[in-house]
Amino acid sequence: MTESERLDGDEAAQVRDASRLASSDWWVYRGTGRPIHDLGLTDILPPPPPWRDFDGGPLPESDDPPRDDHDVARRLGSEHSQSAQRTGPAELDMINAALYLRRPLLVTGHPGTGKSTLAYRLAAELQLGRVLRWPITSRTTLNSGLYHYDAIGRIQAASARFAARGERASPEPEPPIGEFLRLGVLGTAFLPRRVPRVLLIDELDKSEADLPNDLLSIFEDGEFRVPELERIRSHTPEATVFTDDPGETASVVGGRVRCHAFPIVIITSNGEREFPPAFLRRCLQLEMPDPDPEQLAAMVVAHLHDSEENRRKLGDGLQNELIEQFVRRSASGDDRLPSGKLLDAMYLATSGAYRGDATWERLVDALWQRLSAVQ
Repeated sequence: MTESERLDGDEAAQVRDASRLASSDWWVYRGTGRPIHDLGLTDILPPPPPWRDFDGGPLPESDDPPRDDHDVARRLGSEHSQSAQRTGPAELDMINAALYLRRPLLVTGHPGTGKSTLAYRLAAELQLGRVLRWPITSRTTLNSGLYHYDAIGRIQAASARFAARGERASPEPEPPIGEFLRLGVLGTAFLPRRVPRVLLIDELDKSEADLPNDLLSIFEDGEFRVPELERIRSHTPEATVFTDDPGETASVVGGRVRCHAFPIVIITSNGEREFPPAFLRRCLQLEMPDPDPEQLAAMVVAHLHDSEENRRKLGDGLQNELIEQFVRRSASGDDRLPSGKLLDAMYLATSGAYRGDATWERLVDALWQRLSAVQ
């Protein structure tokens, strides 16, 4: 028996992680869950390829994106436990290739495998601030993600000013157009910055057929135009507009938004439809594997082992028992159970519902009912 085999589970995992990291020095994102505090992303990420180099501006004086620690904690669990959620080498290779090449990453897999969570893990580990999440529906269009212009609101504001000043009052300027224009999630992600933002395009397979093709231009050119601002650029060359970040504004020059650092784009899909070949050529693709018992246990630790009382209530026996039941139930049918269903059962167990009797078994059966069985 080797020395590694004699170590307990946690120590063996640490040895494997150390060996893996030592042999993969090119990785920028390592999937450890531990934020990089002493270095910025621009210090460790090589320059982009010439064909993916963008020169947008003007760059903001402060390049620190807004933080959303509550959203990260809600998605990932407590910070001190996130390191338990390990990422496989094959996944890390593809994620880092997307970072190096400045290409969108199309992430597919069963529901509950951590596709959307990947964006939050990237943002947390690389210290990139608030994730810009664009949830896709059948009504989503490209323009709805880029910006919204409230033309009616501007007309109403101008009419109100005219009525208030009266006929003899001195003329007042029109309300600035930027007060009625707000960049969407997609538009905010492509604002010029030295450090990229993380953009999550969630469940693209729910969109209409045209949206993937509509995204090709902005993915390739790294820019988009705002016609309402282009028309007035001769007398208003620069406009201050609202962004998707709460309380934040940005300057748009000449009616054009062009990125400086291409955003880190994570696109998720549940595999409900195929995408056009032209779209797939512009993306790197990653198939997320179903979580194994070790990864499920790490997820439970990150979300529910935040107090001594919870750790005592779950204990190794009950936690392992529920994970084993979940894995068996999930593997017994055509559609797998989302891992969030396991967290639901674990939470009820720590909240006092667990009795170890038939009542608890019925409750778990109801919680883990398959989606295909719901009429």
